[in-house]
Amino acid sequence: MAGIGFELRKLLQRDSYAGLLKAYAYAGVISSGPWVLSIVGILLVGMIAAGSAADREVTRFQVMVTWLILCSLVLTGPIQLSFTRWVADRLFERRRDLIVPNFLGALLLVLAGCGTLGLLAAALLFPGQGNLLRVLIGSGLAVLGGIWLTTIFLSGMKQYGAIVLLFLLGYGVTVLASLGLRRFGLEGLLGGFVLGQFVLLAGMLMMVLRTLPTERMIAFAFLRRGAMYGTLVWVGVLYNLGVWADKLVFWLSPEVSQPIIGPLRASIIYDLPAFLAYLAIIPGMAVFLVRIETDFVEYYERFFDAVREGGSLDQIRHLRDEMVFTIRQGLYEILKIQGITTVLVMVLAPRVLDWIGISHLYLPLLYLDVVAASLQVVLLGLLNIFFYLDRRRVVLGLTVLLLALNTGLSWLTLQLGAAYYGYGVALAMMITVFVAMLALESRLHRLEYETFMLQ
Repeated sequence: MAGIGFELRKLLQRDSYAGLLKAYAYAGVISSGPWVLSIVGILLVGMIAAGSAADREVTRFQVMVTWLILCSLVLTGPIQLSFTRWVADRLFERRRDLIVPNFLGALLLVLAGCGTLGLLAAALLFPGQGNLLRVLIGSGLAVLGGIWLTTIFLSGMKQYGAIVLLFLLGYGVTVLASLGLRRFGLEGLLGGFVLGQFVLLAGMLMMVLRTLPTERMIAFAFLRRGAMYGTLVWVGVLYNLGVWADKLVFWLSPEVSQPIIGPLRASIIYDLPAFLAYLAIIPGMAVFLVRIETDFVEYYERFFDAVREGGSLDQIRHLRDEMVFTIRQGLYEILKIQGITTVLVMVLAPRVLDWIGISHLYLPLLYLDVVAASLQVVLLGLLNIFFYLDRRRVVLGLTVLLLALNTGLSWLTLQLGAAYYGYGVALAMMITVFVAMLALESRLHRLEYETFMLQ
């Protein structure tokens, strides 16, 4: 992420409203990335196609894409964080020549692994479907997995305008192709989605190769014993499961979900508010990226440079205090922006639901989901700080806590009844954020000791 931090600092140093808005706009798009844009895409397809004869196929398409996103995130979770750390270590060692060949090796593994698992799952779990749909399921899972991995590299690049245009192109093709092919039923809708995602992945890959040229094609050095951290492998899986746990609880509960296609289920009561709520995280994600990658990283680097280069005790303590101050200010700004966003959503939500033709009965659940999504942004900020401080076991503990709480509390709300839906994920996020803040405060108080004595 060093590249984006450097460029964001340059934009902010222009001391103009244009530079400020540009920095936050780029940060919002890059930090939200394909995940939020995928939600927007499938919601747009559903809204535009509403009322057509293919309503049932549109619903099946949206549910299938949602499950593809979930499965691709979980399957690539073990490699996303661990490979990112491997790349960071190579950059620290000034061995940039190793990055692209190993990235291509990792991408090959992701595409082959996700594609194979997708085809097997489609053959075994969708026996009544045609071969074309099975191929689209396998290729969709592979392409999405490749996008999650490649997005890591986009965050370190300087061509923000090109990245934004690439996202717009990819998701523009996704929506237009899905709508244009909807007359062919589910295969047409899913084929349009896979085509748009393939365009996005191809563009991202071209940008990576142009920005980081290489003499070798493919390498697998990152798979050597001890090259990647096992804790990060588990964090990647557990975090994604923890974020999706409440949805899985509702999808797998027959009393509040319906079978849609094959083994895939959806919850009409729960799903739409949960996905709409994620659109409200874009402002907070922009603030998170700008503040973490500018103020905090600047003092973080200066603090550890002073430690490595033998700075005075007063200088080290001053930089430590400045780093702690920027952490608190950054978290405060995230809370402030997400708080304002939450209030705006509560004010505008009735009109938005009227516009898309949804009952106001969804409002209480939507409010709770917006609160949960906002707290998730705060949690991401806290986890990112722990990653910088190399406290991987703390992050692992927090992700285990999130998964356990979100699963248990969401199941409990199911037993209590519809009036309590949404409280499970909101409370799970709130408790996890509170525990993370306590852990961070404790670590910051012991920062000098752990930096000098535990090396």
